[in-house]
Amino acid sequence: MRFHRQTISVEEATRRLLSELERQGEEQIAIYEAAGRILARDITATCDLPPFDRSPLDGFAVRAADTAGASADRPVTLEVVETIAAGEVPRIALGPGKATRIMTGAMLPEGADAVIMFEQTEQPGQLAREVRLKRSLRAGENLSRRGEEVPAGSVVAKAGERINPGTLAILATFGYKWVPVVKKPRIGLLSTGPELLGIDEPLVPGKIRNSNAIMLAAMIAEAGGIPVMLEGLPDEPAAAKARLAACLEDVDMLVTSGGVSVGDFDVIASLADEPDVALLFNKVAMRPGSPTTALRYQNKLICALSGNPGACFLGACLFLLPAVRTLSGEQTGASPGPTIWATLGETYDKPCPYPRYLRGRLTEEGGRLYVWPDWNHKAGNLCTMSMSECFAIIPPGGRGKQAGELVEVLPHAMPSWERVQV
Repeated sequence: MRFHRQTISVEEATRRLLSELERQGEEQIAIYEAAGRILARDITATCDLPPFDRSPLDGFAVRAADTAGASADRPVTLEVVETIAAGEVPRIALGPGKATRIMTGAMLPEGADAVIMFEQTEQPGQLAREVRLKRSLRAGENLSRRGEEVPAGSVVAKAGERINPGTLAILATFGYKWVPVVKKPRIGLLSTGPELLGIDEPLVPGKIRNSNAIMLAAMIAEAGGIPVMLEGLPDEPAAAKARLAACLEDVDMLVTSGGVSVGDFDVIASLADEPDVALLFNKVAMRPGSPTTALRYQNKLICALSGNPGACFLGACLFLLPAVRTLSGEQTGASPGPTIWATLGETYDKPCPYPRYLRGRLTEEGGRLYVWPDWNHKAGNLCTMSMSECFAIIPPGGRGKQAGELVEVLPHAMPSWERVQV
């Protein structure tokens, strides 16, 4: 199987991977802990919003009919019967020729059907028994009616939404101290290869420190999962299979890095031939990282990424993050994300039989968006990853793309949108 692989597209690989996944269960958490979590159920308004007729500004509540003909030259005089601050309940209903001094957010008194702002009256800062209006108003002007923004029972936040500060404000408005969210999936992390050292271990000849695990753990956490660091995988197939079975008992999905190519010690590639392991795919039309593999074992999904840091990062962006977001219940998590188009800033003419994903950055010049590939494109190189914002997708074929041509771009981080001065 290692040497006779069926190549499938990135899109088909994503479809096969995500079709194996289901959303986690639900739990209730305090609203103070809900930021960034995924709503498990629709949230409905528990009351009207606004919950009462109110003033949206500082001014005077009036009856519109009493303001007819008012102008700066011929102001209309009304008697002020009370002052209402936000949070207070009016005591006096408005009759003909009456007005109430009212603050922003305060409840309208009975009989009022308009509000005139202080600036449209004479001597607005003066507390007096009378107010002189310098303009006329229409019924309904400058007021907020009960339920005009949201009627009680309306859906105000949908299942699958990631809770942001605006969502929290909505939840608080309608009294949701406890919030139904999707449980975070536990994602196991295994790194293969005897060449790997711990972060704090001294370097010795032939060894490298394990950078992929910490990178993947951060990506999993950012996508809404719980990374579970596990001990390395043996290179011997039988021992590796037993180790995988043990690891899968405590996680919802397992991610490995390394061991997916055609080398003599690539243990994940060997597992694809086991009769009780269901292979989803083991070769994807992409560079770097074409040996990326997905398996189902013990009724759990295993996503096996390349050991090369750049290829591992690309595979995580294309497959791991959508999988974690899907398990987390996020409705928008079923793909690596939307692509955009940008002008290639420099020529890339290296031939490739598959689409090549080049890490890069975005700039804007004269209203035009440019993508600049990283200077170091080798899959095993990692020093430019911290500056990477996107992948420029170079189509397969012998000519690549020339500077000035449009290319498809997959953003993976918030672009800095550096503006080039011209």
